[in-house]
Amino acid sequence: MTRGPSDSGHQGADALYGDMDATTAPHRIPPEMPQYGEANHIFELMQNLLEQLLIQQPKDPIPFMIKHLQRDSDYVPKIIILGPPASGKTTIAMWLGKHLNSNLLSVESLIAKEYSSLAADARTHYQKFQTLPDVLLVRLLQERLREEDCIRRGWILDGIPETREQALLIQTLGVSPRHVIVLSAPDTVLIERNLGKRIDPQTGEIYHTTFDWPPESEIQDRLIAPAGISEGETARRLLEYHRNMVRILPSYPKIVKVITADQPCVDVFYQALTYVQTVHRSNAPFTPRVLLCGPVGSGKSLQAALLAQKYGLVNVCCGQLLKEAVADKSKYGEMIRPFFEKETAVPSYIIMKVLGQRLDQQDCVERGWVLHGFPRDRDQACLMDSMGYKPNRVFFLNVPFDSIIERLTLRRTDPVTGERSHLMYKPPPTMEIQARLLQSPKDSEEQIRLRMELFYRNSAELQEFYREAITLNGDQDPYTVFEYIESGVINPLPKKVPGLRAKEYPPGEQS
Repeated sequence: MTRGPSDSGHQGADALYGDMDATTAPHRIPPEMPQYGEANHIFELMQNLLEQLLIQQPKDPIPFMIKHLQRDSDYVPKIIILGPPASGKTTIAMWLGKHLNSNLLSVESLIAKEYSSLAADARTHYQKFQTLPDVLLVRLLQERLREEDCIRRGWILDGIPETREQALLIQTLGVSPRHVIVLSAPDTVLIERNLGKRIDPQTGEIYHTTFDWPPESEIQDRLIAPAGISEGETARRLLEYHRNMVRILPSYPKIVKVITADQPCVDVFYQALTYVQTVHRSNAPFTPRVLLCGPVGSGKSLQAALLAQKYGLVNVCCGQLLKEAVADKSKYGEMIRPFFEKETAVPSYIIMKVLGQRLDQQDCVERGWVLHGFPRDRDQACLMDSMGYKPNRVFFLNVPFDSIIERLTLRRTDPVTGERSHLMYKPPPTMEIQARLLQSPKDSEEQIRLRMELFYRNSAELQEFYREAITLNGDQDPYTVFEYIESGVINPLPKKVPGLRAKEYPPGEQS
Protein backbone atom coordinates (compact mmCIF):
# COMPACT_ATOMS: atom_id res chain seq x y z
CA MET A 1 0.00 0.00 0.00
CA THR A 2 1.42 3.36 -1.02
CA ARG A 3 0.69 6.52 0.89
CA GLY A 4 -1.64 8.74 -1.11
CA PRO A 5 -1.64 12.53 -1.28
CA SER A 6 -3.11 14.33 1.69
CA ASP A 7 -3.30 17.91 2.85
CA SER A 8 -0.43 17.33 5.23
CA GLY A 9 1.46 15.22 2.74
CA HIS A 10 1.48 17.83 -0.08
CA GLN A 11 4.15 20.30 0.79
CA GLY A 12 5.98 23.34 -0.49
CA ALA A 13 8.13 22.58 -3.51
CA ASP A 14 10.26 25.59 -2.62
CA ALA A 15 11.66 23.60 0.29
CA LEU A 16 12.19 20.47 -1.73
CA TYR A 17 13.25 21.71 -5.16
CA GLY A 18 14.13 25.34 -4.56
CA ASP A 19 11.97 28.38 -5.14
CA MET A 20 9.96 27.53 -8.24
CA ASP A 21 7.97 30.72 -7.94
CA ALA A 22 8.57 32.91 -4.96
CA THR A 23 5.55 35.09 -5.79
CA THR A 24 2.95 32.40 -5.20
CA ALA A 25 1.80 30.43 -2.21
CA PRO A 26 3.73 27.19 -1.51
CA HIS A 27 3.17 24.60 -4.21
CA ARG A 28 1.65 21.36 -3.02
CA ILE A 29 3.25 18.16 -4.29
CA PRO A 30 3.10 14.66 -2.84
CA PRO A 31 6.25 13.39 -1.05
CA GLU A 32 6.51 10.58 -3.61
CA MET A 33 7.69 13.06 -6.25
CA PRO A 34 10.91 14.22 -4.58
CA GLN A 35 11.56 10.63 -3.48
CA TYR A 36 11.36 9.53 -7.11
CA GLY A 37 13.67 12.38 -8.13
CA GLU A 38 16.26 11.43 -5.53
CA ALA A 39 16.06 7.69 -6.21
CA ASN A 40 16.50 8.10 -9.98
CA HIS A 41 18.97 11.01 -9.92
CA ILE A 42 16.66 13.13 -12.07
CA PHE A 43 18.35 16.41 -11.17
CA GLU A 44 21.85 15.13 -12.05
CA LEU A 45 20.50 13.54 -15.25
CA MET A 46 19.03 16.84 -16.44
CA GLN A 47 22.14 18.74 -15.39
CA ASN A 48 24.44 16.41 -17.37
CA LEU A 49 22.19 16.66 -20.43
CA LEU A 50 22.21 20.45 -20.27
CA GLU A 51 26.00 20.54 -19.92
CA GLN A 52 26.49 18.32 -22.97
CA LEU A 53 24.02 20.32 -25.04
CA LEU A 54 25.81 23.58 -24.27
CA ILE A 55 29.27 22.10 -24.87
CA GLN A 56 28.52 20.12 -28.03
CA GLN A 57 25.85 22.48 -29.41
CA PRO A 58 24.31 19.86 -31.77
CA LYS A 59 22.21 21.09 -34.70
CA ASP A 60 19.36 18.79 -33.67
CA PRO A 61 19.23 18.48 -29.86
CA ILE A 62 16.57 15.74 -29.64
CA PRO A 63 18.50 12.91 -31.41
CA PHE A 64 21.64 14.05 -29.58
CA MET A 65 19.94 13.70 -26.19
CA ILE A 66 18.52 10.29 -27.09
CA LYS A 67 21.94 9.03 -28.17
CA HIS A 68 23.56 10.49 -25.05
CA LEU A 69 21.07 8.77 -22.75
CA GLN A 70 21.44 5.45 -24.58
CA ARG A 71 25.20 5.57 -24.05
CA ASP A 72 24.69 5.80 -20.27
CA SER A 73 28.16 7.33 -19.98
CA ASP A 74 27.58 10.11 -17.43
CA TYR A 75 29.23 8.21 -14.59
CA VAL A 76 32.20 6.56 -16.31
CA PRO A 77 35.67 7.28 -14.85
CA LYS A 78 37.05 10.73 -15.70
CA ILE A 79 40.31 10.89 -13.78
CA ILE A 80 43.52 12.91 -13.88
CA ILE A 81 46.67 11.56 -12.19
CA LEU A 82 49.37 14.16 -11.56
CA GLY A 83 52.65 13.96 -9.71
CA PRO A 84 56.38 14.73 -9.91
CA PRO A 85 58.89 12.44 -11.63
CA ALA A 86 59.24 9.03 -9.89
CA SER A 87 56.10 9.55 -7.78
CA GLY A 88 54.43 6.45 -9.23
CA LYS A 89 51.69 8.13 -11.26
CA THR A 90 52.02 5.87 -14.31
CA THR A 91 51.87 2.72 -12.18
CA ILE A 92 48.81 3.98 -10.28
CA ALA A 93 47.17 5.09 -13.53
CA MET A 94 47.80 1.65 -15.11
CA TRP A 95 46.36 -0.20 -12.12
CA LEU A 96 43.30 2.06 -11.99
CA GLY A 97 42.79 1.56 -15.73
CA LYS A 98 42.82 -2.23 -15.35
CA HIS A 99 40.65 -2.24 -12.23
CA LEU A 100 38.04 0.16 -13.62
CA ASN A 101 38.25 -1.20 -17.21
CA SER A 102 38.96 2.32 -18.41
CA ASN A 103 41.32 3.89 -20.96
CA LEU A 104 44.78 5.10 -19.96
CA LEU A 105 45.83 8.20 -21.91
CA SER A 106 49.35 9.64 -21.79
CA VAL A 107 51.45 11.76 -24.15
CA GLU A 108 53.16 8.57 -25.34
CA SER A 109 49.89 6.73 -26.06
CA LEU A 110 48.39 9.75 -27.84
CA ILE A 111 51.28 10.19 -30.26
CA ALA A 112 51.53 6.43 -30.85
CA LYS A 113 47.99 6.23 -32.20
CA GLU A 114 47.83 4.63 -35.64
CA TYR A 115 45.84 5.87 -38.65
CA SER A 116 45.88 9.45 -37.39
CA SER A 117 47.59 12.20 -39.37
CA LEU A 118 47.49 14.37 -36.26
CA ALA A 119 49.35 11.72 -34.25
CA ALA A 120 51.88 11.31 -37.08
CA ASP A 121 52.63 15.06 -37.01
CA ALA A 122 52.90 14.92 -33.23
CA ARG A 123 55.39 12.02 -33.37
CA THR A 124 57.62 13.93 -35.77
CA HIS A 125 57.59 16.98 -33.52
CA TYR A 126 58.15 14.93 -30.35
CA GLN A 127 61.16 13.10 -31.84
CA LYS A 128 62.82 16.45 -32.55
CA PHE A 129 61.96 18.44 -29.44
CA GLN A 130 60.88 15.82 -26.81
CA THR A 131 57.80 17.94 -26.17
CA LEU A 132 54.55 18.97 -27.84
CA PRO A 133 52.97 22.41 -28.31
CA ASP A 134 49.99 22.84 -26.01
CA VAL A 135 47.51 23.27 -28.86
CA LEU A 136 48.72 20.11 -30.63
CA LEU A 137 48.55 18.04 -27.43
CA VAL A 138 45.02 19.23 -26.69
CA ARG A 139 43.88 18.51 -30.28
CA LEU A 140 45.27 14.98 -29.92
CA LEU A 141 43.42 14.57 -26.64
CA GLN A 142 40.18 15.87 -28.13
CA GLU A 143 40.44 13.42 -31.04
CA ARG A 144 41.02 10.50 -28.65
CA LEU A 145 38.21 11.40 -26.24
CA ARG A 146 35.68 11.42 -29.08
CA GLU A 147 36.28 7.73 -29.75
CA GLU A 148 33.62 5.29 -28.62
CA ASP A 149 35.73 3.41 -26.05
CA CYS A 150 36.50 6.65 -24.17
CA ILE A 151 32.84 7.66 -24.27
CA ARG A 152 31.62 4.29 -22.96
CA ARG A 153 34.43 3.36 -20.54
CA GLY A 154 35.84 6.73 -19.53
CA TRP A 155 39.45 7.82 -19.32
CA ILE A 156 42.44 8.32 -17.04
CA LEU A 157 44.94 11.05 -17.96
CA ASP A 158 48.48 10.18 -16.90
CA GLY A 159 50.46 13.38 -16.30
CA ILE A 160 48.16 15.58 -18.41
CA PRO A 161 47.87 18.56 -18.10
CA GLU A 162 51.49 19.57 -17.49
CA THR A 163 50.86 23.34 -17.47
CA ARG A 164 48.08 25.77 -16.61
CA GLU A 165 47.77 26.67 -20.28
CA GLN A 166 47.03 23.03 -21.12
CA ALA A 167 44.50 22.83 -18.25
CA LEU A 168 42.63 25.87 -19.55
CA LEU A 169 42.66 24.62 -23.15
CA ILE A 170 41.27 21.26 -22.00
CA GLN A 171 38.52 23.01 -20.05
CA THR A 172 37.47 25.05 -23.10
CA LEU A 173 36.72 21.73 -24.83
CA GLY A 174 34.25 20.86 -22.07
CA VAL A 175 36.53 18.08 -20.75
CA SER A 176 35.90 18.00 -17.00
CA PRO A 177 37.46 15.37 -14.73
CA ARG A 178 35.50 14.11 -11.73
CA HIS A 179 38.58 13.21 -9.71
CA VAL A 180 42.09 14.65 -9.71
CA ILE A 181 44.78 12.75 -7.80
CA VAL A 182 48.08 14.43 -6.99
CA LEU A 183 50.91 12.21 -5.72
CA SER A 184 53.36 13.88 -3.37
CA ALA A 185 56.76 12.94 -1.89
CA PRO A 186 59.95 14.78 -0.75
CA ASP A 187 62.29 15.70 -3.60
CA THR A 188 65.18 13.80 -2.01
CA VAL A 189 63.12 10.61 -2.01
CA LEU A 190 62.07 11.13 -5.63
CA ILE A 191 65.64 11.75 -6.85
CA GLU A 192 66.89 8.57 -5.15
CA ARG A 193 63.91 6.61 -6.41
CA ASN A 194 64.36 7.81 -9.99
CA LEU A 195 67.99 6.65 -10.17
CA GLY A 196 66.91 3.01 -9.79
CA LYS A 197 64.05 3.13 -12.26
CA ARG A 198 64.01 0.52 -15.05
CA ILE A 199 61.47 -0.16 -17.84
CA ASP A 200 60.51 -3.35 -19.64
CA PRO A 201 60.48 -2.30 -23.32
CA GLN A 202 58.15 -5.15 -24.24
CA THR A 203 55.35 -4.55 -21.72
CA GLY A 204 55.95 -0.99 -20.55
CA GLU A 205 55.99 -2.21 -16.92
CA ILE A 206 58.10 -0.16 -14.52
CA TYR A 207 60.54 -1.73 -12.05
CA HIS A 208 63.13 -0.55 -9.56
CA THR A 209 66.59 -1.90 -8.74
CA THR A 210 65.93 -1.61 -4.99
CA PHE A 211 62.19 -1.64 -4.35
CA ASP A 212 60.75 -3.82 -7.10
CA TRP A 213 63.20 -6.05 -8.98
CA PRO A 214 61.51 -8.80 -11.05
CA PRO A 215 62.38 -12.38 -10.04
CA GLU A 216 62.38 -13.65 -13.64
CA SER A 217 65.85 -13.53 -15.20
CA GLU A 218 64.48 -13.06 -18.72
CA ILE A 219 62.71 -9.87 -17.62
CA GLN A 220 65.80 -8.69 -15.77
CA ASP A 221 67.94 -9.09 -18.89
CA ARG A 222 65.76 -6.90 -21.07
CA LEU A 223 65.15 -4.04 -18.62
CA ILE A 224 66.55 -0.67 -19.66
CA ALA A 225 67.24 2.60 -17.87
CA PRO A 226 64.97 5.37 -19.23
CA ALA A 227 66.42 8.65 -20.36
CA GLY A 228 66.52 11.63 -18.01
CA ILE A 229 66.93 9.82 -14.68
CA SER A 230 70.23 11.40 -13.58
CA GLU A 231 70.23 13.42 -10.36
CA GLY A 232 70.70 16.73 -12.17
CA GLU A 233 68.02 16.00 -14.78
CA THR A 234 65.54 14.84 -12.13
CA ALA A 235 66.17 17.96 -10.01
CA ARG A 236 65.53 20.17 -13.07
CA ARG A 237 62.26 18.35 -13.86
CA LEU A 238 61.15 18.59 -10.22
CA LEU A 239 61.71 22.34 -10.20
CA GLU A 240 59.68 22.70 -13.39
CA TYR A 241 56.91 20.47 -11.98
CA HIS A 242 56.59 22.50 -8.78
CA ARG A 243 56.39 25.77 -10.76
CA ASN A 244 53.60 24.41 -12.94
CA MET A 245 51.62 22.56 -10.27
CA VAL A 246 50.81 25.62 -8.16
CA ARG A 247 49.19 27.13 -11.27
CA ILE A 248 47.35 23.97 -12.35
CA LEU A 249 45.59 23.05 -9.12
CA PRO A 250 43.31 26.14 -8.92
CA SER A 251 41.71 24.86 -12.16
CA TYR A 252 40.25 21.88 -10.25
CA PRO A 253 38.70 23.19 -7.03
CA LYS A 254 37.07 20.72 -4.64
CA ILE A 255 38.00 17.58 -6.64
CA VAL A 256 41.72 17.26 -5.80
CA LYS A 257 43.01 14.46 -3.56
CA VAL A 258 46.67 14.62 -2.49
CA ILE A 259 48.13 11.20 -1.65
CA THR A 260 51.56 10.61 -0.13
CA ALA A 261 53.59 8.56 -2.59
CA ASP A 262 56.30 7.71 -0.03
CA GLN A 263 54.59 4.48 1.03
CA PRO A 264 54.02 1.02 -0.48
CA CYS A 265 52.53 1.26 -3.96
CA VAL A 266 49.55 -0.97 -3.11
CA ASP A 267 48.63 1.41 -0.27
CA VAL A 268 48.80 4.37 -2.65
CA PHE A 269 46.62 2.48 -5.11
CA TYR A 270 44.01 1.57 -2.51
CA GLN A 271 43.70 5.23 -1.42
CA ALA A 272 43.43 6.31 -5.06
CA LEU A 273 40.81 3.64 -5.82
CA THR A 274 38.77 4.59 -2.75
CA TYR A 275 38.80 8.24 -3.82
CA VAL A 276 37.82 7.71 -7.46
CA GLN A 277 34.89 5.55 -6.38
CA THR A 278 33.47 8.29 -4.17
CA VAL A 279 30.68 10.47 -5.52
CA HIS A 280 31.04 14.20 -5.08
CA ARG A 281 28.34 16.17 -3.34
CA SER A 282 25.54 17.01 -5.74
CA ASN A 283 23.81 20.34 -6.27
CA ALA A 284 20.49 18.50 -6.36
CA PRO A 285 17.95 19.53 -3.71
CA PHE A 286 18.02 16.95 -0.96
CA THR A 287 15.66 16.37 1.96
CA PRO A 288 17.37 14.11 4.53
CA ARG A 289 15.36 11.20 5.89
CA VAL A 290 17.76 9.63 8.37
CA LEU A 291 17.34 6.37 10.26
CA LEU A 292 19.60 5.60 13.23
CA CYS A 293 19.78 1.96 14.34
CA GLY A 294 21.71 0.51 17.22
CA PRO A 295 21.39 -1.35 20.51
CA VAL A 296 20.26 0.31 23.69
CA GLY A 297 22.95 2.70 24.92
CA SER A 298 24.58 3.17 21.52
CA GLY A 299 23.93 6.92 21.49
CA LYS A 300 21.11 7.14 18.96
CA SER A 301 19.19 9.80 20.92
CA LEU A 302 22.23 12.05 21.29
CA GLN A 303 23.19 11.77 17.62
CA ALA A 304 19.60 12.49 16.56
CA ALA A 305 19.55 15.58 18.78
CA LEU A 306 22.84 16.83 17.29
CA LEU A 307 21.56 16.34 13.72
CA ALA A 308 18.30 18.07 14.52
CA GLN A 309 20.09 20.99 16.14
CA LYS A 310 22.60 21.57 13.33
CA TYR A 311 20.49 20.85 10.24
CA GLY A 312 16.97 21.63 11.42
CA LEU A 313 15.75 18.05 10.98
CA VAL A 314 12.77 16.87 12.99
CA ASN A 315 13.91 14.56 15.77
CA VAL A 316 11.44 11.64 15.75
CA CYS A 317 11.86 9.26 18.70
CA CYS A 318 9.40 6.42 18.29
CA GLY A 319 9.17 5.61 22.01
CA GLN A 320 8.50 9.25 22.87
CA LEU A 321 5.77 9.43 20.21
CA LEU A 322 3.98 6.48 21.78
CA LYS A 323 4.21 8.02 25.26
CA GLU A 324 2.83 11.32 23.97
CA ALA A 325 -0.05 9.53 22.26
CA VAL A 326 -0.98 7.84 25.54
CA ALA A 327 -0.65 11.09 27.50
CA ASP A 328 -2.85 12.92 24.99
CA LYS A 329 -5.49 10.17 25.25
CA SER A 330 -5.73 10.13 21.47
CA LYS A 331 -7.46 7.37 19.52
CA TYR A 332 -4.25 5.45 19.06
CA GLY A 333 -3.06 6.38 22.56
CA GLU A 334 -6.00 4.48 24.03
CA MET A 335 -5.08 1.48 21.88
CA ILE A 336 -1.47 1.66 23.14
CA ARG A 337 -2.29 2.10 26.84
CA PRO A 338 -3.09 -1.59 27.63
CA PHE A 339 0.25 -2.68 26.17
CA PHE A 340 2.08 -0.09 28.28
CA GLU A 341 0.28 -1.23 31.42
CA LYS A 342 1.15 -4.88 30.76
CA GLU A 343 4.73 -3.88 29.67
CA THR A 344 4.34 -5.83 26.44
CA ALA A 345 5.32 -4.88 22.89
CA VAL A 346 2.98 -2.55 21.01
CA PRO A 347 1.84 -4.11 17.69
CA SER A 348 3.75 -2.79 14.68
CA TYR A 349 0.64 -1.65 12.80
CA ILE A 350 -0.38 0.61 15.70
CA ILE A 351 3.12 2.06 15.93
CA MET A 352 3.05 2.79 12.20
CA LYS A 353 -0.25 4.64 12.52
CA VAL A 354 1.27 7.00 15.13
CA LEU A 355 4.59 7.27 13.31
CA GLY A 356 2.92 7.90 9.95
CA GLN A 357 0.87 10.77 11.38
CA ARG A 358 4.09 12.43 12.57
CA LEU A 359 6.12 11.88 9.40
CA ASP A 360 3.27 13.25 7.27
CA GLN A 361 3.30 16.59 9.07
CA GLN A 362 4.58 19.59 7.14
CA ASP A 363 7.79 20.11 9.13
CA CYS A 364 8.94 16.51 8.49
CA VAL A 365 8.19 16.65 4.76
CA GLU A 366 9.80 20.06 4.24
CA ARG A 367 12.79 19.88 6.57
CA GLY A 368 13.41 16.13 6.71
CA TRP A 369 13.61 13.90 9.75
CA VAL A 370 15.89 11.71 11.84
CA LEU A 371 14.15 8.62 13.23
CA HIS A 372 15.29 6.25 15.98
CA GLY A 373 13.58 3.48 17.92
CA PHE A 374 11.82 2.02 14.87
CA PRO A 375 12.03 -0.26 12.92
CA ARG A 376 13.52 -2.91 15.17
CA ASP A 377 13.36 -5.87 12.77
CA ARG A 378 12.93 -6.67 9.08
CA ASP A 379 9.14 -7.04 9.28
CA GLN A 380 8.78 -3.55 10.70
CA ALA A 381 11.15 -2.20 8.05
CA CYS A 382 9.05 -3.82 5.31
CA LEU A 383 5.88 -2.36 6.79
CA MET A 384 7.40 1.11 6.97
CA ASP A 385 8.71 0.82 3.40
CA SER A 386 5.37 -0.42 2.02
CA MET A 387 3.63 2.66 3.43
CA GLY A 388 6.05 4.95 1.58
CA TYR A 389 8.33 6.02 4.44
CA LYS A 390 11.75 5.37 2.94
CA PRO A 391 14.88 6.68 4.68
CA ASN A 392 17.61 7.83 2.31
CA ARG A 393 20.38 7.51 4.91
CA VAL A 394 20.63 4.62 7.36
CA PHE A 395 23.32 4.28 10.04
CA PHE A 396 24.04 1.34 12.35
CA LEU A 397 25.93 2.22 15.54
CA ASN A 398 27.97 -0.68 16.86
CA VAL A 399 29.08 -0.58 20.51
CA PRO A 400 30.65 -3.51 22.48
CA PHE A 401 28.64 -5.03 25.32
CA ASP A 402 31.17 -3.97 28.00
CA SER A 403 30.98 -0.32 26.93
CA ILE A 404 27.17 -0.33 27.00
CA ILE A 405 27.19 -1.92 30.46
CA GLU A 406 29.45 0.91 31.62
CA ARG A 407 27.22 3.52 30.03
CA LEU A 408 23.89 2.25 31.38
CA THR A 409 24.33 0.33 34.63
CA LEU A 410 25.93 3.36 36.30
CA ARG A 411 22.99 5.65 35.49
CA ARG A 412 21.03 6.88 38.52
CA THR A 413 18.02 9.13 39.23
CA ASP A 414 17.50 11.42 42.22
CA PRO A 415 13.95 10.65 43.48
CA VAL A 416 13.72 14.08 45.13
CA THR A 417 14.72 16.36 42.24
CA GLY A 418 14.37 14.00 39.26
CA GLU A 419 17.96 14.84 38.23
CA ARG A 420 19.81 12.18 36.20
CA SER A 421 23.39 11.27 37.16
CA HIS A 422 26.09 8.87 36.03
CA LEU A 423 28.44 7.52 38.69
CA MET A 424 31.45 7.77 36.35
CA TYR A 425 30.77 10.57 33.86
CA LYS A 426 28.42 12.84 35.85
CA PRO A 427 28.65 11.96 39.56
CA PRO A 428 26.32 13.66 42.09
CA PRO A 429 27.78 16.72 43.85
CA THR A 430 27.48 15.36 47.43
CA MET A 431 27.55 12.01 49.23
CA GLU A 432 24.10 12.77 50.64
CA ILE A 433 22.59 12.94 47.15
CA GLN A 434 24.51 9.85 46.05
CA ALA A 435 23.06 7.86 48.94
CA ARG A 436 19.47 8.43 47.81
CA LEU A 437 20.01 7.80 44.09
CA LEU A 438 17.97 5.00 42.51
CA GLN A 439 18.66 2.76 39.52
CA SER A 440 15.92 2.06 36.99
CA PRO A 441 15.11 -1.65 36.63
CA LYS A 442 15.73 -1.24 32.87
CA ASP A 443 19.36 -0.34 33.62
CA SER A 444 20.17 -3.64 35.32
CA GLU A 445 22.82 -5.73 33.60
CA GLU A 446 20.36 -8.57 33.01
CA GLN A 447 17.81 -6.32 31.27
CA ILE A 448 20.49 -4.66 29.16
CA ARG A 449 21.85 -8.03 28.08
CA LEU A 450 18.37 -9.19 27.01
CA ARG A 451 17.72 -6.03 25.00
CA MET A 452 21.13 -6.18 23.30
CA GLU A 453 20.66 -9.83 22.37
CA LEU A 454 17.26 -8.99 20.88
CA PHE A 455 18.75 -6.17 18.79
CA TYR A 456 21.66 -8.18 17.42
CA ARG A 457 19.36 -11.13 16.72
CA ASN A 458 17.42 -8.89 14.31
CA SER A 459 20.19 -6.54 13.10
CA ALA A 460 21.61 -8.85 10.41
CA GLU A 461 18.27 -9.06 8.57
CA LEU A 462 17.70 -5.33 9.12
CA GLN A 463 21.08 -4.50 7.56
CA GLU A 464 20.30 -6.85 4.69
CA PHE A 465 17.07 -4.92 4.09
CA TYR A 466 18.88 -1.56 4.15
CA ARG A 467 21.70 -2.61 1.83
CA GLU A 468 23.18 0.88 1.54
CA ALA A 469 23.37 1.39 5.29
CA ILE A 470 26.60 2.74 6.79
CA THR A 471 27.99 0.94 9.86
CA LEU A 472 29.90 3.05 12.39
CA ASN A 473 31.89 2.41 15.52
CA GLY A 474 29.74 4.05 18.17
CA ASP A 475 32.30 3.39 20.93
CA GLN A 476 34.04 6.74 20.38
CA ASP A 477 33.72 10.33 21.50
CA PRO A 478 30.13 11.35 20.61
CA TYR A 479 31.28 14.29 18.50
CA THR A 480 33.62 12.04 16.51
CA VAL A 481 30.68 9.74 15.80
CA PHE A 482 28.60 12.77 14.84
CA GLU A 483 31.23 13.90 12.31
CA TYR A 484 31.03 10.50 10.58
CA ILE A 485 27.23 10.60 10.52
CA GLU A 486 27.22 14.21 9.33
CA SER A 487 29.57 13.35 6.46
CA GLY A 488 27.33 10.45 5.47
CA VAL A 489 24.24 12.66 5.48
CA ILE A 490 25.53 15.60 3.44
CA ASN A 491 27.58 13.55 0.94
CA PRO A 492 26.30 10.98 -1.58
CA LEU A 493 26.42 7.34 -0.58
CA PRO A 494 29.87 5.88 -1.30
CA LYS A 495 30.29 2.99 -3.72
CA LYS A 496 31.47 -0.26 -2.20
CA VAL A 497 35.21 -0.64 -2.77
CA PRO A 498 36.09 -4.27 -3.47
CA GLY A 499 38.85 -5.91 -1.48
CA LEU A 500 42.31 -5.95 -3.03
CA ARG A 501 43.99 -9.12 -4.16
CA ALA A 502 47.68 -8.70 -4.83
CA LYS A 503 47.73 -11.03 -7.82
CA GLU A 504 45.27 -8.78 -9.66
CA TYR A 505 47.78 -5.99 -9.95
CA PRO A 506 50.97 -5.92 -12.01
CA PRO A 507 54.35 -5.36 -10.44
CA GLY A 508 55.81 -1.90 -10.69
CA GLU A 509 56.49 1.00 -8.45
CA GLN A 510 57.20 4.39 -9.95
CA SER A 511 56.49 6.39 -13.03
